Amino acid sequence: MGRVSDPGLGPIVVGGAGVAGVALRAMEEPALEPVDFDTMRVGYGLHPRLDAADPADGWLPLFTDWLDEAARRGVREPNGMVLGTVGADGRPSTRTVLCKGVDERGLIFFTTTTSRKGVQLAATGYASATFPWLVVERQVHVEGACRPLEREESLDYWRTRPRGSQIAAWASDQSRPVESVHRLEELYSEAETRFADVDEIPMPDRWGGYRLLPDRVEFWQGGRDRFHDRVECVRRDDDWIARRLHP
Repeated sequence: MGRVSDPGLGPIVVGGAGVAGVALRAMEEPALEPVDFDTMRVGYGLHPRLDAADPADGWLPLFTDWLDEAARRGVREPNGMVLGTVGADGRPSTRTVLCKGVDERGLIFFTTTTSRKGVQLAATGYASATFPWLVVERQVHVEGACRPLEREESLDYWRTRPRGSQIAAWASDQSRPVESVHRLEELYSEAETRFADVDEIPMPDRWGGYRLLPDRVEFWQGGRDRFHDRVECVRRDDDWIARRLHP
């Protein structure tokens, strides 16, 4: 019986229960089957047909009704939205953020303004947001200009954040490379120590809010046989025009 060295695995016993034993164990373990996308199919039909007249008073009433229902039906973080931005190079980018306010003016979210999304918003000024409430067979997609909030508006929300989240905002230079998770923990500890004797942690200059100002909102609802409902609301000056779209 001998030993050989592998740079990644260390010494391996040859003979006996060594390589042969490893091979035997590998043979005994069930092989993973390839993902079969053809079987990933569910049916829809939870709701009656969506009427194009439902958002006749604009997008906001129907949106808030759907948001409330998603919460009642147990959707985890129903205010989670997939935010889409585009940089000066024309390449799109998406990520999930939390909507922290909504009114007739639009959707509000907060982030590090020097992050990738912040840089892209500064370059183009437009964004999209998608609320994928798949559990309730609904989705809302919003498009429009995206503008920074006034600092006072951002401060109002900053003061409601948990202390740990405030410290994290100081510790993280969001979207920038970091050498290790150990270094991340160090940065958090350093920020925690820095503000240990501070009752109210100030808001970083690189942190703030944005408002997505909709000029197009699409309501999607799952239908039988993939014959889905799609109703689009488009802004025309101060009015909203609703129309049905093909599935």
